[in-house]
Amino acid sequence: MGSSAVGDAAIAVVRRNSLEVQGGGDWDLFDELWSDDFVDHTPQPGAGADKAGVKGLYLGIREAFPDFSPEIHWQVAADNLVTTYKTYHGTHRGEFLGIAPTGRKVSFYTVDVMRVVDGKITEHWGVATLLDLLQQLGAVPRFGASAE
Repeated sequence: MGSSAVGDAAIAVVRRNSLEVQGGGDWDLFDELWSDDFVDHTPQPGAGADKAGVKGLYLGIREAFPDFSPEIHWQVAADNLVTTYKTYHGTHRGEFLGIAPTGRKVSFYTVDVMRVVDGKITEHWGVATLLDLLQQLGAVPRFGASAE
């Protein structure tokens, strides 16, 4: 898959969202990068499928994991669709999905696809290893682990 000016520009938008918004908490940039008519086709538990829902999710994650940071492994674009594979890292310092703070360091993986139109994120599809995250927080037993 070759590089294109549209794809390169779309990757830059998604990269800024990952590093500066998710990782840095730049909410003014969030408002700049996200389209008002954004649609999330795979919203996370408790999050709405619109721009406000994503912002609420991001705010909640940063409250629960104040040192939340993404590690981008790779990104590829097919025209205005950007696929990103990344690992999120953080320390559980606030309530998350009803789970009281544990102080545990966690990491989980995601694969996201975002459509970028005119410099704004307009759509999202993604999967995350939330089961692994819940196991790291002690909310769900690890498979094959003996009961203690």
